[in-house]
Order: sequence, then structure tokens, then C-alpha cells
Amino acid sequence: MASNRLKTAAQKFNCATQDDCIAMIKQIGDLERQKVRMTADADDKINEIKQNLGHGIEPISGEIAARQDAVQSYAESNRDKLTNGGKSKSVEYTTGIMGWRQRPPSVSVRAADVVVETLKKLGLARFIRSKEEINKEAILQEPEAARGIAGLTINTGVEDFYIQPSDSTGTMEAKAA
Repeated sequence: MASNRLKTAAQKFNCATQDDCIAMIKQIGDLERQKVRMTADADDKINEIKQNLGHGIEPISGEIAARQDAVQSYAESNRDKLTNGGKSKSVEYTTGIMGWRQRPPSVSVRAADVVVETLKKLGLARFIRSKEEINKEAILQEPEAARGIAGLTINTGVEDFYIQPSDSTGTMEAKAA
């Protein structure tokens, strides 16, 4: 059976003159704007679908929550009987399982700076984590002091080529370097 998929042929473009470069940059800009428009149109459609879905799901979510509340209310009022005096944590029915889970211990912190100071004052520094990391900004301020250190490379003079099409549909002026 033959495949119906078509492969796009690779295209090669050449710029032989400055006018060719100017025209090619304009074409790049036109294609980038086309890509942005297509993406924006797709995003609009996706947002519309999500909004419509949300309106349809909202009442169902409310109904699920009400049923969950009813099951939990029954389970809480009959917990001792359902768990055989606390010997089990869950109850299995042919339609599903319900039960209780113990959450693992957790720590929540408000006003972290105050807590850190209090821990220091109480001699509980073991509960404070400090993170050491390379200060790249300081190295760039004094590159000579850091040169030759194994594993450390200071990159300078790296040059990138870029094309920035104009937003207008007119031709761009080429700037000589």
C-alpha cells in the first residue's frame, strides 16, 4: 500500500547580490509574520474550545463534589464499622475503593528570615541549608584572577550572526559594516 504523505522538497536559496539579501530579509519577515498570525489564530481557537469545555464541565464537577461529600459523610459517621475498629484504612466495594490516607510529615514556613534568625539564636543551625555557588558576575569583573582554573572558561568576543526583518512591508536599507 502506497503512502499518501508528501515530503517537502528541501529548498536552497542563494544571495548573490546586496539586493538579493534585502529581498530575502523581507521574505523572512513576511514568513515570520505569517507564522505569528497562524499561531495566534490557533491560540484563539484553543482558548475558545477550553472556554466552552469549562462551561460544560463546571456543572459535572459540582455534581461530583456533592457526591464525594455524601460518600465522605457516610464513611466518617461509620468509620469504626467500615475499618473493623481501625484495623484497615480502606474499604473495597465492587464499584471502587474509599479510605483514609495519612499524609507524610511536612514543614511550612512563614517569614523565613525570622525563622532562620531564631534557629541561629537557639543553636539549631543544622536546620539551615546554605548553598554555595559560583559567582559568575564577580568572575567577569576580574577575569584575570580566575584565568587558568580547571573547569572554568571565560568566553569573550563570541559573535553571532542575526537577521532582524523590519515590521513594515517596505524594503529594508542594507547597512554596511
